[in-house]
Amino acid sequence: MSQEERTLVLLKPDAVARGLIGEILGRFEKRGLTIVALKMMPPDVGRLERLYSVHKGKPFYSELLDFVSEGPIIAMVLRGPSAVSVVRSMVGATKFSEASPGTIRGDLALSTTKNLVHAADSIETAEEEIRVFFENNEIVSWDSPISKDLY
Repeated sequence: MSQEERTLVLLKPDAVARGLIGEILGRFEKRGLTIVALKMMPPDVGRLERLYSVHKGKPFYSELLDFVSEGPIIAMVLRGPSAVSVVRSMVGATKFSEASPGTIRGDLALSTTKNLVHAADSIETAEEEIRVFFENNEIVSWDSPISKDLY
C-alpha cells in the first residue's frame, strides 16, 4: 500500500469563473482522494507571492501573480495514498498544449497561463504550501467510511 499523504491544490480564478469547481472536485473524489480542507478565498497577493516565490525573477512571474490575483480561488487539502503524485498526474502538464487528454488541463485548460489548477510538486512543498493557506484547525482529520474498502 502507498504512503498516505496530504497535498495542496488551488483552483485558479479561471476555474472559478468558468464554473468548473464541481467538475474538478469530482475528479479528485472519484479518484478516491479525501478532501480534508476546502475554502474559497479572495485574492491575497501576499499569500500568492509566498506560494510562487520559487518563480520570482523569472520572466512569467509578474504575469502569473497578476492572473492568480484576478479573482477568487478555491484552496483545498487532499489526502490519500501517494496524493502528491496522483494529483500531479491528474492535473497534467503545465503547458496546456502538452497536457494529455484525460487530465484536468488536457481536457479543460485554454492556455498555459490560465491552466486552471495549482498542485504541489513534492511532499515537502505540499506541507509548506498547506501552511500558507490553512491553519491546523482548518484541516479536518477524518476517515471516510468507505476508505478502508478502497485502500
